[in-house]
Formats: sequence, C-alpha cells, structure tokens
Amino acid sequence: MITGEQFIELALTFAGTAQKPHFERIGFSVIGKRMFATYLAKNNTANIFLTPEEQTIFCEMDSENIYPIPNKWGEKGATTFDLNKVPKEFVMEALLSAYNDVRK
Repeated sequence: MITGEQFIELALTFAGTAQKPHFERIGFSVIGKRMFATYLAKNNTANIFLTPEEQTIFCEMDSENIYPIPNKWGEKGATTFDLNKVPKEFVMEALLSAYNDVRK
C-alpha cells in the first residue's frame, strides 16, 4: 500500500516538478510543461499519464488495479492505479515513464 503522503513524495522526487490543485485532485507537473500525474485522496488512487503502449504493459501487469481512465484521456494513455493494492515499484516505474515523456 502507498499512502497519499508517500505518493506525493514519490511524484515530487523528480527534478523540476511542481504540485498544484487540479479539480478535486492534486496534480503533478514538470514546471513550465504539462502534468504527468494526479492524486485523489478520497479513494487513494493516482492517474498517471502514460503512452498508450506503456498503458497496455502496465494494465497487463495487474488489470484489476491498473486500468485506463474510462474516457478520452484513457484512450490516450491516462491510467488509474489503485494505490491500496499496486506495488510501489509499479507506481514508481509508471511515474518515471510519465515524467520522462513530459520532460522531452
């Protein structure tokens, strides 16, 4: 299990990242660029913005607890991670992928 505090700490470990409100979520972006993840405290989930190819790989690892957001963003790679059940290593790898995609 990853707590909200732990997720926030993980997301902010990358150089040049910022935390800001995003509707009912906390958003994480590369400063001057777009967001790479969001966190929702009420159900302890994270949405991580992967490529569609990366999304497929992560969803195959644990389709019950890692799944596309059910809308157009999900079709573009936005992926929900249930932080109560997904291993920290999966989340960290996904964050790194999303961060690197935005940083390019």
